[in-house]
Amino acid sequence: MAAAWAVLAVMLLAAQAASAAPVIAPAFLWAPKNYGFSSDGAKEVVHYQTISPKSLAQSVLQEGGWSNLVCSREDAHKDVDVAIVFLGSKLQSSDISKDKQIDSALADTLKLSFTSSEFSMAFPYVATTDDEKLENSLLSGFAESCNGGFEGKHITYSDTCAVSGHDLKKHHNMGSISDLVMARMGNNPSEKTDVIVFCSGGFEDLDLAKSEGELLSELVAMLKKSGAKYTILYASQPSGLLESPSKVGRFLAEKTNTTKKAGLGKCEGECLVKSTLLEGAFVGIVLLIILISGLMCMMGIDTPSRFEAPQES
Repeated sequence: MAAAWAVLAVMLLAAQAASAAPVIAPAFLWAPKNYGFSSDGAKEVVHYQTISPKSLAQSVLQEGGWSNLVCSREDAHKDVDVAIVFLGSKLQSSDISKDKQIDSALADTLKLSFTSSEFSMAFPYVATTDDEKLENSLLSGFAESCNGGFEGKHITYSDTCAVSGHDLKKHHNMGSISDLVMARMGNNPSEKTDVIVFCSGGFEDLDLAKSEGELLSELVAMLKKSGAKYTILYASQPSGLLESPSKVGRFLAEKTNTTKKAGLGKCEGECLVKSTLLEGAFVGIVLLIILISGLMCMMGIDTPSRFEAPQES
């Protein structure tokens, strides 16, 4: 009986460890125009390192140019009318390379937005857990990277977001977001950019027939129609088992044509280590085959154990 209880305890501990294991999910940042985010005109940049949500927030601020949008700075000016943080719950990194997508509309929208925008960055490996909601992780990452200069009064949320605070403004439908975007266009350029956090599920009273991809596509279409200057950060926090990022395809970083992009042909970090190990293993196998073949040839040589004396004439 004691042994049975011990086995049960081990299984419970293993289940808890599995539930706390991180799930690798992708994140994408893009803007139809550069808006001064990058002086070197960075386009379709892909970071292959596995990072945390807070590291993602830091990269978005520093490399993605969002520090001018969410941080209090004296020299900050309003280059963008609205910044969208779209948080999904379906897409995992391993889904990118699959031929059949769980949400084809989502994959198509992300791929089209990533490749057609003047400024775009991809983070294929973001390790998320269920310990903290992704919206809280990103917002706390923004606050830490802004060094106390984080302004929350310009941030609004969809009503499915799990954020605390009584003075938070929440959107209950897409029309409310559209009204905010139209109200902010053409205002004083010195005002801060409005940040809209669009959480998983969209809205509480939303028809469940709408998929995550349809919501993102509808949001992008609304922003384009309004003529607003916008930038979007998509990130996902799916629930599932731990997965290996090494099997993830990189087709979102590829153009539809055969033109090679700057920065995508490099092999750094984990890629360089794996390629070196693979080359060493291949050379070792070849040398081992040569050694075994030589030994087999030597063993096949059959020489007589004694020789006859030469005959005298």
